[in-house]
Amino acid sequence: MKILSFVVFFPIFMSTQTLDLDKVRNDYHNAISEKELCRQMLQTFEKNDNKNIYLAYYGALQTIWAKHTNNPFEKLKSFNNGKRNLDSAISQQPDLFEARFLRYAIQKESPAFLRYKNDMKEDRDFLIKNIREIQNPFLKKMGYQILKN
Repeated sequence: MKILSFVVFFPIFMSTQTLDLDKVRNDYHNAISEKELCRQMLQTFEKNDNKNIYLAYYGALQTIWAKHTNNPFEKLKSFNNGKRNLDSAISQQPDLFEARFLRYAIQKESPAFLRYKNDMKEDRDFLIKNIREIQNPFLKKMGYQILKN
């Protein structure tokens, strides 16, 4: 999941049920390599009403959790739950750049045997078409980074 290492995303902690998206973005990168941070972030998301972008991040974290756990059944369950949540977030809001970015990054790095590569071309085309419209400099930089790799 080396490209996910570039997806710097998450210090989450919230103020009364609202997750701070900038913090989520900043800590996401660290959750890739830090098991305990990933666990804490997942627990935070489990306690919230995850809609749209937060559901996409929750799904992305669930797929990352599959990397941290040793139990093969838990790995598969977590990955499958994560991809369902990512896909659900995108079906709720198909024009959400960040959710498409997360799914593209996960699919790009997921092993072929997990069969989660079906939307890569569509997501890549969407990212290319819409990246110039992104106002957040961090997200725009990450978008260009993943598209060039």
